[in-house]
Parts: sequence; structure tokens; C-alpha cells
Amino acid sequence: MRELLFSVTKKDFDITWFSGRGAGGQHRNKHQNCCRIIHRESGAMGTGQSERSRVANQKQAFDTLVRSDKFQAWLRAKTNLMLVHKQVIEDIVGTQMQNVRVEYRKNGKWVESSDD
Repeated sequence: MRELLFSVTKKDFDITWFSGRGAGGQHRNKHQNCCRIIHRESGAMGTGQSERSRVANQKQAFDTLVRSDKFQAWLRAKTNLMLVHKQVIEDIVGTQMQNVRVEYRKNGKWVESSDD
């Protein structure tokens, strides 16, 4: 079974909705269709406000955030940190596995694996 080193979920983001400004008439000025998403840990921000749809603006905001240099730097740092921790754990397990003796039953008797 493979486990994730870390995960990024919707709970890691602050999502806010706001009214757009500029051309577009009443619909743009009265409806909160524009989206701003902030990743709390990295401080990266993405906005989406060019579409009429909330869903499309939210997707645009997430795309902008994920492509931002700040988020990419955080992602690389987090991945490197997790890989270092994983390597340290593998080194510890490897050291401890040197002292392991493997035995199995052969013809009703216990035999060490090196005695084949």
C-alpha cells in the first residue's frame, strides 16, 4: 500500500467571493462571481474574475494559484523535506535490518535462511 507523503486539501485554502469591477453592467456589479483563493501555508494567491460563472472563476483562480512561483517554491520545499525524512527513515530501517535473522520451517525443523 502506498501512502502520500503529504496532501493539499480544500481546507488548506481560504476562498472568498467578491463583486467584479469595470465593464459588464449590473450582473458584474451586483453578483459575487469573482473568486480569490489564498493558500495559507505558502501565502500564494490566485484570482479569477474574467468569466460570468462562479465555477469557471474558481477554476481559473486555482489554476493561477497552482502556477504561481510562490506555490511552486512551497511545493518543491515540502517535497524535498518529505524525501529527506523518508530517506532518514529508510536508513534507520536498513541499519536495523542488518541485525535481523530470518528463519523458516523446512521438514519440520527451523532453519536459518543462510543455511540453504
